[in-house]
Amino acid sequence: MTGKQKMRYILDVMAEMFPDAHCELHHSNPFELTIAVLLSAQCTDETVNKVTQTLFQKYKRPEDYLAVPVEELEQDIRRIGLFRSKASNIQKLCRILIDKYDGEVPEEHAQLTELPGVGRKTANVVVSNAFGVPAIAVDTHVDRVSKRLGAAKADDSVLEVEKKLMKLVPREEWTLTHHRLIFFGRYHCKAQNPQCPVCPLLEHCKEGKRRMKPASTVAAKAKKVKQPNIASKG
Repeated sequence: MTGKQKMRYILDVMAEMFPDAHCELHHSNPFELTIAVLLSAQCTDETVNKVTQTLFQKYKRPEDYLAVPVEELEQDIRRIGLFRSKASNIQKLCRILIDKYDGEVPEEHAQLTELPGVGRKTANVVVSNAFGVPAIAVDTHVDRVSKRLGAAKADDSVLEVEKKLMKLVPREEWTLTHHRLIFFGRYHCKAQNPQCPVCPLLEHCKEGKRRMKPASTVAAKAKKVKQPNIASKG
């Protein structure tokens, strides 16, 4: 089985497991998505959604974020990790959007990565989900699952993982694959307690086999242990 054939099988299995995989960050436009992804760094989507539920009611446009002191914005997002630096980046980002892009989020990947707080992963999420441009954003889930299933090496950088996935996955499936890998990693192949015993992809996962081996080895040894004769004496 070639690398692409293996990936095809993996993608088909994930499609059956998570047919409705999608971006779980709540948003209604490219601007809100950009803010939400910026906030999601080192933070769960669940927490971000709780914060943005009220944040997006208070701040509708870039101008709104600049109309308050940064300290007020910090308080609005204080439940988010690194809230001080993120508040600062949001205001800097909004200033650039107003000055250079008439208040709109640019569609070009290179322009997005020039914005404060927006790295390659954030830009990939925005172009793929807001503008329909195929992209694979590599977050912790995508990185972990890709390495466990052998699509990338254990010491590959995030960029190397992205490039390898782009070669293995058809371009038209990049965005959907990103979502399915995230769902697989978030709800099944978790960092601490992966569901290896019921995983349909166990045969393709070296780490899963390694995790399962101790249990099977112990069971096998237990069978070999000769039971003592406990017959009662006459």
